[in-house]
Amino acid sequence: MKPPETFETSRLILRPPTLDDAEEIFTKYAQDPDVTRYMIWSPHQNITVTREFLERCLKCWSDGTAFPWAITLEGDGALLGMIEMRISGFLADLGYGLACQYWNQGYTTEAAKALVEWALAQEGIYRVWAVCDLDNPASARVLEKAGLEREGILHRFSIHPNISSEPRDCYLYAAVK
Repeated sequence: MKPPETFETSRLILRPPTLDDAEEIFTKYAQDPDVTRYMIWSPHQNITVTREFLERCLKCWSDGTAFPWAITLEGDGALLGMIEMRISGFLADLGYGLACQYWNQGYTTEAAKALVEWALAQEGIYRVWAVCDLDNPASARVLEKAGLEREGILHRFSIHPNISSEPRDCYLYAAVK
């Protein structure tokens, strides 16, 4: 199952990323330690790493293993960050990142909510889920505002290399139908 290539919300357009996005992604957030703090990847050391990331994004779209979208403003097309959905059978999970200058304005929630609503409207998807580090209350708020409920804690679930080389505890969030 493939989701639509684009989603439009009241303020955003979610679209597949392109290689032309590399400079904006690198400059705005991929190298920023504040943005990447709770990610499962390290800050990009140079734009080559960002280009390799975008090549992976394009491959994922073509082989259907994941569906990453650039989060852009509807008016001027500014790239704010990215959001990705992975679909496996009846499950869909989410991950996202947003440039600091766009934090606390509801953009990530708006993007996540659009994907959650789409996924749960599909006949074969029954559960949309995501995790976030216990020490990341901003991400927890995004997930709650997007309609997911905290189900519990996954102990030693995910390595966030920018914090520790050991697996960290994460909250599990989900929306089901």
